[in-house]
Amino acid sequence: MGEPLKIVEGRALTAQQKKDLLNRLARVEGQLRGVQKLIALADAPSDCDAVAQQMAAARKALDRSFVQLLTASIVTHTGNAGDVEEAKAAAAHLAAMFDKFA
Repeated sequence: MGEPLKIVEGRALTAQQKKDLLNRLARVEGQLRGVQKLIALADAPSDCDAVAQQMAAARKALDRSFVQLLTASIVTHTGNAGDVEEAKAAAAHLAAMFDKFA
């Protein structure tokens, strides 16, 4: 693995939110590498059960990362809003994103 990603300060997410999300995604990445190994080593039909179970776990972990991204965005974007209208607009945008991708 290469060097860690540089976390850039910005308005999208806090540095801690980014760090938490990146850590979660690194765990998902590890799960996917494990799934790849299980597939490569699969020998008996029952091995497919283990692969399916690990794929489901990785999918759930990735879904959880998506929820974490949205909740962090809601907190950050509405918290940084200059006024109520800006907060409403940010919340509406995030709700639309949730509806589109979830």
